Amino acid sequence: MTDRFTRPSRKAFLKLAAAAGVAAAFALPTQAQTAASAAAATDWPTKPVRIITPFPVGSGPEGVVRLLAEKLQKTWGKPVIVENRPGANGFIAIDAFRQGAKDGHDLMHLDNVHLVAYPHLFKKLPYDPKDFEPVLPLFRANFFLTTAANSKYRNVGDILAEARANPGKLNYGSWSVGNPVHLGTALLEAMTNTEMQHVVYKETSQLYTGVANGELNFALGTMATAGPLQRAGKIKFIGTTGLKRHPAFPDVPTVAESGGPAGYEVSGWTTIATPKGLPKAVADRIQRDLEKALADPEIAQRYATFGYDLFPTTREQFGSFIQSESTKWAGVIQRAKASLD
Repeated sequence: MTDRFTRPSRKAFLKLAAAAGVAAAFALPTQAQTAASAAAATDWPTKPVRIITPFPVGSGPEGVVRLLAEKLQKTWGKPVIVENRPGANGFIAIDAFRQGAKDGHDLMHLDNVHLVAYPHLFKKLPYDPKDFEPVLPLFRANFFLTTAANSKYRNVGDILAEARANPGKLNYGSWSVGNPVHLGTALLEAMTNTEMQHVVYKETSQLYTGVANGELNFALGTMATAGPLQRAGKIKFIGTTGLKRHPAFPDVPTVAESGGPAGYEVSGWTTIATPKGLPKAVADRIQRDLEKALADPEIAQRYATFGYDLFPTTREQFGSFIQSESTKWAGVIQRAKASLD
């Protein structure tokens, strides 16, 4: 069989040519934009980069950011300045970021509560979480369920048994409404259908002293916050909130292994975020260089002192994780009737 080719008419030819011209007209700007974005990534940064953090000087998360800034400064060949703006639930730092450069020279260090808890705790939030483009998580920090060293509670199951027998009488503490320690315990209540009293302390040191002397039945704490009293023999760890045991405390069971609900998991984490709408090539470069910095052995060594774990993931997977965390905490906050308004 022989294929036959029919020459198009002049009218049809002109229509085809016009269509091709329109397609080319749309394609050229796209190609130009892609080239411009790639060029911007090659040239970026053109001046010092500022990382704005809501954490105070000397805190664990702030120390991580300073170490990462040193690594990024070597990679970028420009100063990377960490600017501390603590206070007001992190809103001072966020406002400074929102008023800053939109070209990637200003980056934001966010706590997990800013993305997954505060949107459900405030009716009128002074920022829109969609204004941020989280790049990668810097670390994950699981907690330990702590109680007094001489406490009668041998495991999490003992605490839950008493909570069921005496609804509303057991107490636990944290340093504010809506922080991971508070919400993590509220999640435990939700998963076990128990009710306990939340006591707020002004200082974290007072909180764990309250656990040690029996003012509080228990509290969640990290290696950094509760570790000193644990090492001094004044409090004990009876469970960890990770899905696996912590490598620094292999003898401490998970909450599930200690008599708590299966699947219970609570962690704190922070992230570096860029402004919304940053050219993809620049955002990709920041992600790539941040991954390189996080892979430095010195980072792992520093994390071990804080009890932090690396949180390897992709930007897309991290975005899905943030959405799932937001949904989880929305339900917990609603059940606990927690509010910061």
